[in-house]
Amino acid sequence: MARFTWIAALIAILPSQCLAQSSASCGPSPSGSIRPSLASGFHMQVVATGLSKPRGILLDQAGNLLVVEQGRGVISAHTINEDNGCVSVGTSSDVTSALNLNHGIELSSDGRTLYASSSQDVYSWNYDSSSRTVSDRTNLVTNMSGSDHTTRTLLLPESAPDMLVVTRGSTSNIDFDAASLASGHSQVKAFNLRNRTDTAYDFASDGLRLGWGLRNDVGIAEHPSSGGIWSVENSADQMTRMGVDIHEDNPAEELNFLGYLNGTEYASQGRNFGYPWCFSAWSVDDLPDNGNLSVGSQYAVDASSASNNENRTDAYCAVQEPARLVFQAHMAPLDIKFNNSGQEAWVAFHGSWDRTDPVGYKVSVVAFDRNGDPVDNLQSTTAARDVFANEDNSGCPDNCFRPVGLAFDPQGRIYVSSDASGEIYLISKASGASIPGTPTSSASASSSASNVASNVNPHVFTGAGILSYLVALLGLMF
Repeated sequence: MARFTWIAALIAILPSQCLAQSSASCGPSPSGSIRPSLASGFHMQVVATGLSKPRGILLDQAGNLLVVEQGRGVISAHTINEDNGCVSVGTSSDVTSALNLNHGIELSSDGRTLYASSSQDVYSWNYDSSSRTVSDRTNLVTNMSGSDHTTRTLLLPESAPDMLVVTRGSTSNIDFDAASLASGHSQVKAFNLRNRTDTAYDFASDGLRLGWGLRNDVGIAEHPSSGGIWSVENSADQMTRMGVDIHEDNPAEELNFLGYLNGTEYASQGRNFGYPWCFSAWSVDDLPDNGNLSVGSQYAVDASSASNNENRTDAYCAVQEPARLVFQAHMAPLDIKFNNSGQEAWVAFHGSWDRTDPVGYKVSVVAFDRNGDPVDNLQSTTAARDVFANEDNSGCPDNCFRPVGLAFDPQGRIYVSSDASGEIYLISKASGASIPGTPTSSASASSSASNVASNVNPHVFTGAGILSYLVALLGLMF
């Protein structure tokens, strides 16, 4: 009986705003007929609406939300207000002039240098977070123009802050120029900011190559403990193999490992990942002559998909650098961000047109171990666990949110941009909640009651969160 009295006392001291928050809505409703769906124990808010195709996002050191608005070609800044867990935009202003900025954004560790990209150039500015203004624009990297895949994602690794990583995709669905290193197409490179001269780097001829044969690796992130560089790839559309249409469920989207910039040796760094000749299998049964293939295996494109595959075979593709994980075809991953522990890799799947039944249009989590490697193996078809999705994909892309950029805040909540709907969402995880399909660690299960209580964030409590909290307490008592 004493145990139940103790639990009742704890329930009684839960902040009143937590209980109110479980049923109260925060901020505006999702645009139009969008109906988001959340995993149990998670909470969603709409923070901003009316933006012009918001893509890359980040938080500066003053807590302002910086957004690349692709529709206007600028970076905008938004102050953030919070009242009992309800987060909303205060004032908004443009940080940069219109420079056709379309996706990439980064900020130096001291918060004083802002980076952004157009399809042609990477720029930097001196940045003042108090006034949300920039000055002294510099052109850092150039010669990246092209059609089709025009995003140039940026990353400043914490383990190598003087190196700026830039991704560049293909110029068409099957880009034969990408087979030549000299083209600079479908490559990820790192550029030394300390050693640069007054002349901008030429992407094709300068920089340290982290990988090539990467069709369109948009999302890129550094693992916080290992320093490993990871990217997510959008693979090809309208594919055939031996004259058979295989495009519904092939090729797979990819999670790729690109090595390190922190001095750790990695023999495969800078290797060829196979594009434009090789692609990863998802639905093996749909592939003709699939006897030696499994999920994640690389197979060769044939002359039906490309005018000349230069006699590349499955044997050739088998010795190219493979993906580490694969995802359902056509989900279009556009961002990846690790949480502080490095055990959750959050991935924004934008969704794609090239499938009868739409897929993607969601944010999912991939489990990593403490060594910085994915928990699942290459043959897994369930590595991405869904957290935030559209309730019904049948109306996509017209009546769906389409996730693009991700940004963690200091509380561990994650902002999500949706370019199609012009919105920014905020996803919070209640204390005790877990990623679907991810087992609770033994360390978590043995936590003391005081640790459970100290981890409660009253600003993100939902009905499911309260239930998780109570279940955790009961689990500790019995």
